[in-house]
Amino acid sequence: MKQIDLNCDMGEIPEALADGSQQALMRYISSANIACGGHAGDERMMRKTIEQALRAGVAVGAHPGYADRTNFGRHELQLKPEEIAASVHKQILALAAVAEPYGVHIGHVKPHGALYNQAARDAEIARGIAEGVRRWRTDVILVGLAGSVMMDEFRAAGFQVVAEAFADRRYERDGRLRSRKFTDALLQAPEQAAEQAFRIAEQGRAVAVDGSVVPVIAQTICIHGDSPGALAIAAAVHERLERAGIKIQALSATKPAG
Repeated sequence: MKQIDLNCDMGEIPEALADGSQQALMRYISSANIACGGHAGDERMMRKTIEQALRAGVAVGAHPGYADRTNFGRHELQLKPEEIAASVHKQILALAAVAEPYGVHIGHVKPHGALYNQAARDAEIARGIAEGVRRWRTDVILVGLAGSVMMDEFRAAGFQVVAEAFADRRYERDGRLRSRKFTDALLQAPEQAAEQAFRIAEQGRAVAVDGSVVPVIAQTICIHGDSPGALAIAAAVHERLERAGIKIQALSATKPAG
């Protein structure tokens, strides 16, 4: 039986905690990437998100990004690798401190936003992220864009790596994610996101904006918690994969990429 992890970026939006939508999302995913106070989140949000993940049986990971709350960590910054390492390390420590009283194992780290996208094409930035995680622990999975340079750098740094694809983002023909500066960067229709997730999990491919087929070999698929209609998208993706007989498996139990 084929299997795939479904991950979601969480602990980023106070309203999603207040209105119950984040808790509802937990029903459809297997791994949560929790904002650590950089681009979003604070101690209370981390704590509440961990509690929700525990109730839902969802694996917990860290989601560090650029400490740029004004732009939600989605604007590219020009930081030195040492600055990136220090920031990533600080953010992970913040989440680890909140998680410790719950006995929660933080099993993976996935960078956020612009930091993620820059690391996908810039080896030096990817090395900075890896160094920041290494200062905390090395027995942790690093999540990166399937087929990108960050996977090579994370692996070279001695980490287990898991390749990621996206249900709710469009792809360019070279495997990059379509920039959010374009209005069609997101797949907002639940059925379209569900079919993309199915193609990735079952066939190892996605369809680019120009109609070409893009090879995408991934062990985890992301659904953005802050996307419009995220709950409907997550429900549709979950249902489509289960209908196809694909097992949804937590990231911490996923076989790392070779």
